[in-house]
Amino acid sequence: MELVKGGPLLLQQFKALFFKNVLLSWRHKWATIIQLFSSLIFIFLMFSIQKAIETQFKNTTYYDTVLDPTSIIFPSISPCEDKFFVKLPCFDFVYSGNSSNNVNRIVSSIMANNPGRPIPASKVQSFTTEADVDAWLLSNPMYCSGVLHFMERNETTISYGVQTNSTAVQRRGKYEDPTSKFQIPLQIAAEREIARFLIGDPNFSWTIGFKEFAHPARDPFSAIGTIGPTFFLAVAMFGFVFQLSSLVMEKELKLRLGMSMMGLYDTAYWMSWLAWEGVLVVVSSTFIVLFGKMFQFDFFLHNNTTILFLVFFLFQLNMTVFAFALSAFISQSCSATNIGFYNFIIGIISEIVTTIGFPYNNRFSQTYRVIWSLYPPNLFAKALHTLTKASRIHQDSGMSWSQRTRCAPNDDNCILTMNDIFIWLLGTSVMWFVLALYFDNIIPNPNGVRKSVFYFMYPGYWTGKGGSKAEEGGLCTCFHSSSQLEHPTPEDEDVLQEENIVKQQAHEGVVDSNIAIQICGLAKAYPRSTTLGCCICKKTPPYHALKGLWLNLAEDQLFCLLGPNGAGKTTAINCLTGITPITNGDALVQGHSIRNSVGMSRIRKMIGVCPQFDILWDVLTGEEHLNLFANIKGLHCEAISMTTGMDPISRRHVWDIIEKAKRGRSIILTTHSMEEADTLSDRIGIMVKGKLRCIGTSIRLKSRFGTGFVAHLTFAENVNGISARGDANYMSSSAAVIQFFKHRLGVVPKEENQSFLSFVIPHEKEQLLTKFFEELEERLGEFGIVDIQLGLTSLEEVFLNIEGQAKKEHVPAEGKLY
Repeated sequence: MELVKGGPLLLQQFKALFFKNVLLSWRHKWATIIQLFSSLIFIFLMFSIQKAIETQFKNTTYYDTVLDPTSIIFPSISPCEDKFFVKLPCFDFVYSGNSSNNVNRIVSSIMANNPGRPIPASKVQSFTTEADVDAWLLSNPMYCSGVLHFMERNETTISYGVQTNSTAVQRRGKYEDPTSKFQIPLQIAAEREIARFLIGDPNFSWTIGFKEFAHPARDPFSAIGTIGPTFFLAVAMFGFVFQLSSLVMEKELKLRLGMSMMGLYDTAYWMSWLAWEGVLVVVSSTFIVLFGKMFQFDFFLHNNTTILFLVFFLFQLNMTVFAFALSAFISQSCSATNIGFYNFIIGIISEIVTTIGFPYNNRFSQTYRVIWSLYPPNLFAKALHTLTKASRIHQDSGMSWSQRTRCAPNDDNCILTMNDIFIWLLGTSVMWFVLALYFDNIIPNPNGVRKSVFYFMYPGYWTGKGGSKAEEGGLCTCFHSSSQLEHPTPEDEDVLQEENIVKQQAHEGVVDSNIAIQICGLAKAYPRSTTLGCCICKKTPPYHALKGLWLNLAEDQLFCLLGPNGAGKTTAINCLTGITPITNGDALVQGHSIRNSVGMSRIRKMIGVCPQFDILWDVLTGEEHLNLFANIKGLHCEAISMTTGMDPISRRHVWDIIEKAKRGRSIILTTHSMEEADTLSDRIGIMVKGKLRCIGTSIRLKSRFGTGFVAHLTFAENVNGISARGDANYMSSSAAVIQFFKHRLGVVPKEENQSFLSFVIPHEKEQLLTKFFEELEERLGEFGIVDIQLGLTSLEEVFLNIEGQAKKEHVPAEGKLY
């Protein structure tokens, strides 16, 4: 099937990834609902706060313009029960000086002449001195609202004092001012009755009025202008954290790596996320504006709707691409929540600083403003502050669309117009998106793979051409080994012959059209590690997983790479597919270098890999996975790689599929099943400790490294499995056969029972076998033999022999290859 390539493949990948993102959001419904509708909760909270503040100042002129203040006539002494948090039974007031008859007469007049409500005697407590009052107040707190202290100095002079608790208290959103509620009424009542007593006129009029100063209206409290930046930043944080977690999770679970191995375009990956998050941001921004209008905020009612939408849309889009850029530096999804929290705290602080006036003020240079504007919450806070000023009171008309290029109404210190803010938000969005792409390429992934810092300067990155040389935009590794890599001469003649062929072709630049993969001295060393203990610094030498692999893999063939755990099989596959950076050497896949970023990109578009890790999303079905991977690869319905971990019947079926799949392809198979390797492979290579120990066909390896030939002899049996010739005859025949093998070949049985004998014949006896078996066939009747099978030893025995031989070799010095 012809694969989709170029622009059509990019579009196909984009559509598949976009649909994947839609499915993930749909399957994580609660996260999506929170991201879209969290603004309703925060706007309702701001509405509640706004109404609470307005209710608190409802009966004041704080937010009114007062040109001719109205005189305020203070009321009478209020009942003690009106005092907040008073204890019962309470007293309207207490007084000292009850030893004076004149004072008692004045107090009686205060009680009787209290406007609107005479004060009963049970509501007044009297004492002789101020000290007595203080002692009573100390032992009976919160039982009265005020105290009058009288002192008769002479017949014409009576002094008094007023004592109240001056602490203002609040209850149910209402404040109680003790000065106006208790102190002034007591003071007016005392002065009125003292004056009447001294002049002897009980009907003397004594009225006192108070006026506030004329004043303009104060700026009304705006919940959006005060706490709006923080609350709307919290709304954006949900999308920020969800997006950051999704990106890091796909990297942490190697889902992104798996898709890259299938030929995923980075552009398709990032654009699919940007498109879907853009859709969510559009919906979220629309809901914010609608909810704001629903709760009748002047901010949303007076300012132009398009301007409001663009402010929230561009800000949330900015936060989205900012998450893209940060994801390159985070390797664990659990850290995304912490990063979101830290970003929220920093955003709150910077927004407060912005609201105060820094740096969008004539006192600060342009440099400060440029740097400050790179962080998305700062521009957002400035936009909200500007729009809040334009709609601070009901009479303000707000900002219209035509006013976006001019200074906002009521903005006395205009540095940025709303249009400037839009340009900055859009520009920084582009900047963070470009930086996200750049950081994604140059920051090493968990395996240490990254591109050159100047990868974008190589023409092949833009044209997609080249890739045959490692120098053309190479892939880099941040893991280096300090030890010198050495490539010793192989001990096995077949391995040496293979290496010499590859070296000669590489040196002469010969291109064999039948060679699909050419591996040239591939080496991989993992760096030394340092362990710090208590006063101990322990260093381990570098670990050399591959010690120089030279190999040609032809088309239409399956090469089986065998080896025990830790032999280097997986490392070799990972290096060939770009999962792991190589330390030395190179490999060409259809002429494209694995050390070249352009070459690896082209390689991944033509290969299929079954990795050791699962490339699975928990919430996607099997069919959805197949469709996604097929679209990434450029296919429509077929599979791109195969695995064989299954039951015997299915495994045989897959073997048939693999046999057919070899046509026009070169397949590398790693397996622990010797039967599988023996059945499927055209050539087999066995690796031990990072080196290729042998290579060849199955028969070649068995003949060279097996213990020899295996002869199976079957004797005649009856239907019950007992020798037809009787036990005695069997023993004589079996002994005769054993003696025959021992006398002619010098071997003894490996296995023996009543109907079966098995002999292992060494290779050095091969020249004797023709004459030996001719004589044996002539005596079949004599020995009672009904069947003879001759074959080579098993591939498993070859594998064990190679592994055992490698273990006996001299262990090289640490950090060097031999």
